[in-house]
Amino acid sequence: MSETVPDLVTMLTELIATPSVSCTAAHWDQSNLNVINKLESWLSSLGFKTEIMPIPGHPEKANLIATLGSGPGGLVLSGHTDTVPFNAELWNSDPFQLTEKDNRFYGLGTCDMKGFFPIAIEAARKFTDQALQQPLIILATADEESSMNGARALAEAGKPKARYAIIGEPTSMRPIYMHKGMMMESVRVTGSAGHSSDPGLGSNALDAMHSVLGELISFRKELQRDYQNSDFKVSVPTLNLGCIHGGDNPNRICGACELEYDLRPLPGMSADLLREAVFKRLSPLAEQFNVEIKAESLFPGIPAFHNDKHSELVQTAEKLTGYQAEAVAFGTEAPFLQDLGMDTIVMGPGSIDQAHQPDEYLAFDQIKPTVAILEQLIAKYCF
Repeated sequence: MSETVPDLVTMLTELIATPSVSCTAAHWDQSNLNVINKLESWLSSLGFKTEIMPIPGHPEKANLIATLGSGPGGLVLSGHTDTVPFNAELWNSDPFQLTEKDNRFYGLGTCDMKGFFPIAIEAARKFTDQALQQPLIILATADEESSMNGARALAEAGKPKARYAIIGEPTSMRPIYMHKGMMMESVRVTGSAGHSSDPGLGSNALDAMHSVLGELISFRKELQRDYQNSDFKVSVPTLNLGCIHGGDNPNRICGACELEYDLRPLPGMSADLLREAVFKRLSPLAEQFNVEIKAESLFPGIPAFHNDKHSELVQTAEKLTGYQAEAVAFGTEAPFLQDLGMDTIVMGPGSIDQAHQPDEYLAFDQIKPTVAILEQLIAKYCF
């Protein structure tokens, strides 16, 4: 059966050539169905039972669950099918054409993270003619880079079910057992405009926003005083003031102003409680400045992820890779798979330093070792 499936480089070439940008901006956002259909064709040809799961409310998006074998345990190899937007003018090659140079494969998604799928499929080929005692599941998700709607849909559906899960995000094949959460929030201040010659003719949203900024900076200091985890390179929760927009002319009282910020909590910190704390701090400013203050989430957020550092999968991955498990600041789909009851880690080829960058690449020397490690994991957990 495997003769009908292209070789690893051909699969990677085809995936990179298939655009699947996901973005909160509608003019960038694209369907991932062409990528899903390619993966489904290859995996079904290898004997996998495949299910394409449409994302509720997003008919142009879907997940793929491909299963080889059956049983109560097994292993999930998971990746997302979407990429971030890109600046083509900053690339030295076509982002949608796989380019080989300096012992690297260049292209949008080579490391983050379309490149994981051909590697996982290559590892799976070795076992397609064998009777697995536990299932091997290759999982492909939608919209990881924008909303996590694919992973959320899986969690709500309660599938797939397995005992172990590896998310192949680029970690240079270092096992990751913990990461921070991610919240993207906005604060909108609405005052009333008027002629700048008389401040009493309006309520200045920028004046109020100045105090909003002060409260958030004070809140950040308190969080970093009260919460630390030395396993992280940045050991404290971070709050980044990302962008601000307001007003329209120097001689008008600013009628509206909006701030967007990013908050990355440590494991054990509740996003809902953090939002509640921000609301309590900002609410008194509305009366003080005679404005309306509205705090909203830009997306539901990514929970922090924390596995037991001594779990079966963590220890096995450490032995196979020779690296100690680490903690990272970036978010992944790991908490959603963990919520399905799986012993979960993040571990994949390529460096996170290349993700979301012009001239993104996957180094040749990452590929064969990753295939070999995945083969060992399949042999251990599917037989």
